[in-house]
Amino acid sequence: MRLRVYRYDGKEEGYDDFTVPDKEGQTVLDALFFIQEELDDSLSFRYSCRGAVCGSCAMLIDKVPRLACRTQVQEVKEEEVDIARYQALEEGKSVSDDHILIEPLPHLEVKKDLVVDMDKFFENYGKIEPWIEAKKGLEKEHLMDPKRVRELEDYTNCIMCAACFGSCPVNGEKEGYLGPAALAKLYRFHKDPRDKRERLYLADHENGWWACDFYTNCRTVCPKDVPPNLGIGNARRELESEEDED
Repeated sequence: MRLRVYRYDGKEEGYDDFTVPDKEGQTVLDALFFIQEELDDSLSFRYSCRGAVCGSCAMLIDKVPRLACRTQVQEVKEEEVDIARYQALEEGKSVSDDHILIEPLPHLEVKKDLVVDMDKFFENYGKIEPWIEAKKGLEKEHLMDPKRVRELEDYTNCIMCAACFGSCPVNGEKEGYLGPAALAKLYRFHKDPRDKRERLYLADHENGWWACDFYTNCRTVCPKDVPPNLGIGNARRELESEEDED
């Protein structure tokens, strides 16, 4: 199996081709380790848990944001992922049947090879003030209705991998857009019955709820099936309802 991998050393960029053993059950992350350990120890990429929990290894694999640790090499060409294509997903080399194309996530500065600077992503996350201000004190546990817990789970499952950020056309068009992950997290805190604050106003601006164009790439590429588009749509309806009442 041949991998075509994006390379950047801080000055020059390009692509290198590598041939890796075609093994049963091999993931893209396994293949990158083989390259690093056996062929080119200068190759840089980010990883941690290797179990689709930490989100560190998100990258473009054949022009689709995915987790390298859960993407099987043998299945890349077989899996059809229907996402809206746009400029950031078409730049660089083209996808070909004779190799797997590995590139860094779009919309984030490349530091080296497949490693991107996540500062912008987490700065946006910080803007939604991601912490709970409890309605009650901490004298005892705060019980939650099981139905509400299930509703929140759709959004608490986010592992902050930034795959949605890299797949979103709006993030490529609007520098200030908070992005799907931050908005999904904001909606999660808004719906949490333990929190005493009014949350929706934190993104009630042109770079928040109202910037989304509902391409739904975010949900399609999410490794945990988090639906940012649904949370954004619900938030808009709630804000519009409040305006109608006024």
